[in-house]
Amino acid sequence: MALEKAERYRLLNEPWLAESICFDILEVEPQNTKAVVILLLAITDQFGTSSLATVNDANQLLNRLPDEYQRQYYAGIICEREGKSDLSIGRFEYIYSAYTCLRNAMNHYEKAEAIRPPGNDDAILRWNTCARLIMHHHLEPRNEEYSEPPLE
Repeated sequence: MALEKAERYRLLNEPWLAESICFDILEVEPQNTKAVVILLLAITDQFGTSSLATVNDANQLLNRLPDEYQRQYYAGIICEREGKSDLSIGRFEYIYSAYTCLRNAMNHYEKAEAIRPPGNDDAILRWNTCARLIMHHHLEPRNEEYSEPPLE
């Protein structure tokens, strides 16, 4: 019942309430995978807001997931949502960060796809979404060519 409420609050765009419920569940059942997943998603729902939720908070939850597929898939979601958050800022300096995050997400999705359960195409679909975001926003990697600093 509590998990259903956490999921509902998340879907009602109240991720902080879902987060709180998941913390309560995990206090009683530390190995509850569904609570870990909902918590991770609730944290990533808050990227780009004034929330205190961070990428590091979400990444710390990955080790609590039971298998490599889930760890790779949800690592991809963390990177994807961080990239989308960077894009939503709309400032030039975040464009390169968004590209890097989305490419990292695609790398995680590729690893997840290679070990996915039969019939599970989620990683492929998310990879496609990241690729389309990169193409739609004309994102490119930062040009890391060395340049001499100007003389004073």
